[in-house]
Amino acid sequence: MKGTFNQSTMDELVAQTIEKKNIRSVVLCVEKGNHSFSHVSSAGNMEDDTPYFLASVTKLYITAIILKLRMENRVDLDDKISQYLPEDTVSRIHILKDIDYSNEITIKHLMSNTSGIPDYFTSDVFLELVDGKDQLWPFEKTVQSVKKMKPKFKPGQKGKVHYSDTNYQLLGEIIKTITGQSIHEVFRQYIFDALNLQHSYVYEDVNDEKPLPLTYKSKQLLIPQYMSSIPAEGGIVSTAQESMIFLKAFINGQLFPKNDLNELMSNWNFLLLPGQFYYGVGIVKQPISLVSFKNGLIGHWGQSGAFAFYYPQKDLYFTGTVNQIIGHSVAARLISKIIKRF
Repeated sequence: MKGTFNQSTMDELVAQTIEKKNIRSVVLCVEKGNHSFSHVSSAGNMEDDTPYFLASVTKLYITAIILKLRMENRVDLDDKISQYLPEDTVSRIHILKDIDYSNEITIKHLMSNTSGIPDYFTSDVFLELVDGKDQLWPFEKTVQSVKKMKPKFKPGQKGKVHYSDTNYQLLGEIIKTITGQSIHEVFRQYIFDALNLQHSYVYEDVNDEKPLPLTYKSKQLLIPQYMSSIPAEGGIVSTAQESMIFLKAFINGQLFPKNDLNELMSNWNFLLLPGQFYYGVGIVKQPISLVSFKNGLIGHWGQSGAFAFYYPQKDLYFTGTVNQIIGHSVAARLISKIIKRF
């Protein structure tokens, strides 16, 4: 019933989520844009302030940094990636039907997953990790792997999109070139310090046991080497409340000009994998209704079960995680139940 949402109701819904198969950890922060409602709730192995892996929600942070750098006149989204990356990185990274398109790829192509560059994170890599075969995955290894794979389409080919973590690893390297800093330093300067986030950081110490371990079905995944290897693609650790601070700053123009958000959402391409959603420029639109595209959440999923979404229709913000690699549908249902209460 609408108008009956409060902390007690939220606690009840979160507690029900923990009863779903393989869901052992849940944290959810919900805020109304007018500040009339702001609550966090957790269940299972999580507390309200438990740090967790954002995984691909990290891509929103990369998007924010690129836009901040553009605001400083240090980059343009239509710049070719060859302007910022070494020739041995760019060369032959996109050869399709014997034609080398490598020098046609732009920063916007990477951000929108329209570069056609294959995803190094194939089913083989995924299966090795969920099988417990933890390994370091340096950027050089990603480039070597991708150059052995066939691109999906020409860069920027109309109507084509392919979700590729490789794109964001390349963006991380571009950011390093522009700033002359490590990606860890850039995140700290442009995001964590700027928003006074005390419990958000890039995972780099393989002995760091603060983040809640990831889970896949009934298995606990201990993959610190891999997680320390992918800072720009999915390496941020945060809490639901600090992820909320970032999300609201992202949506409301605290990190880059607010009008830039319209540019990110100006062209949506539908993805079937890794989930059924639309991708803009560095941002996801997740429909909550099968019959209405407009009725959607704006933000990003993380493969860890993490999420950070804004629902414009009711001015609601959602951050948190179900900490389950295959838990997106559970998180989406939880969010939908809350939206129906308003």
